[in-house]
Amino acid sequence: IPMDLIDQTSIMAALKKAEPDEIYNLAAQSFVGVSFDEAIATGEVGALGVTRLLDSMRFMAPKAHFYQASTSEMYGLTPGPQDEMTRFAPQSPYAAAKLYGHWVTQNYRTGYGLHASTGILFNHESPIRGIEFVTKKITDGVARIKMGYIPEIYLGNLDAKRDWGFAGDYVEAMWMMLQQKNPDDYVIATGETHSVREFAEAAFEHVGLDWKKYVKQKQEFMRPLEVPHLEGNPAKAKEKLGWTPKVSFKELVAMMVDADIEKYQNPTKHSEQFLKHI
Repeated sequence: IPMDLIDQTSIMAALKKAEPDEIYNLAAQSFVGVSFDEAIATGEVGALGVTRLLDSMRFMAPKAHFYQASTSEMYGLTPGPQDEMTRFAPQSPYAAAKLYGHWVTQNYRTGYGLHASTGILFNHESPIRGIEFVTKKITDGVARIKMGYIPEIYLGNLDAKRDWGFAGDYVEAMWMMLQQKNPDDYVIATGETHSVREFAEAAFEHVGLDWKKYVKQKQEFMRPLEVPHLEGNPAKAKEKLGWTPKVSFKELVAMMVDADIEKYQNPTKHSEQFLKHI
């Protein structure tokens, strides 16, 4: 069913046709760096798009359960560990747009009685992560180096720290939120933090290589405004939802590296990705 978050008429038509019981809004211009170059478009979808969707929902699907994908980037420079009550201080147009969407979801929940929940998800990764993200850039680079296709990879800030978890675990948490009697806001995270340097070290170590020999830094990959440290406190999700992450940091890194190595070992099976990145 075609729908455009910039066009409220199309949203209402889609909701009327679908008659949804649950709505998961994952739509966004989700690249933090790109949001500085495309700030207006980022806000149109990440902020006003959420408003259009909620406003359409109250007329076309008022009984549906709604999930808004919020983000740990909203915390910005606020020291961790961060929970649902931590002050927000967004450091990018992406984070600012997401904060608008986060708050407007709360507004429609209290103002119109919608079953609207938000998940403040910390970084969640998987083997199908896009190459534009640093984690995939690392694991894809490790695979290509191991296969002999490239000599090194280039990264930005190695000291930035993130709370990385497995996307599959986090999607389970999204679903669990919408099964609750009452809507609410939840931080979804592992509760531990690792630097980009640690991620690279773990990825190269998994294939028996020393990351220091293959990782170079480039100024062009530095963000205009950096968020140095994100670490979530998922205590509320554990208590109210009964949710805990199942995949550890090292298991996640190994999973991603293994998938990328398999991709290059079987290029015909993954022809499009293979040709794009080799």
